[in-house]
Amino acid sequence: MTVTVRPLTGGELAAALDDLAHLRIRVFAEWPYLYDGDVGYEAAYMKEFAAAPDAVLVAACDGEQIVGAATAAPMVHQKAEFRDPFVARGLAVDRLFYFGESVLLPAYRGQGIGHAFFDQREAQARAWGADAACFAAVIRPDDHSARPANHVPHDAFWTKRGYAPVSGLVTQLAWKDHGDRDETLKPMQYWLRRW
Repeated sequence: MTVTVRPLTGGELAAALDDLAHLRIRVFAEWPYLYDGDVGYEAAYMKEFAAAPDAVLVAACDGEQIVGAATAAPMVHQKAEFRDPFVARGLAVDRLFYFGESVLLPAYRGQGIGHAFFDQREAQARAWGADAACFAAVIRPDDHSARPANHVPHDAFWTKRGYAPVSGLVTQLAWKDHGDRDETLKPMQYWLRRW
């Protein structure tokens, strides 16, 4: 299989929003997010994210099919729930880049695409003038009933990329898990890399 990883912009990005919404729902349905997604919400979210100044959406494409995607944008353009934990701790966000999702279909994992996603987002962050990048990962209890027995966290991959969790730097995001009736808040641990 031949996969290309490149940023999507303009009309190409707009044309891909529905495909990206379906991809997010499919991948985030898995552990640890267990997300019971909604296509309309997802399409609106992707459109809003893409409209942020200096945002980048990197797509992995197998021919014409989008099989993975990753987003990034300056933290100053993110919603308050993303920015507030930094502001509350007195950490400046004016030179910080926020990495949103990084989603990839299972058949394409383990081929270096995750590294390509980070490479391209970090390049955009540096070109913008950021001196650090961060992302948030959901915290689930080790004894969660849906946790697969063979689950391997991404911590080693993220550490190899130069990121580290920042003790106590956590935000709360709400979504509906599969099988739940309502959305519930989930803790999200921030990981940070400075350069």
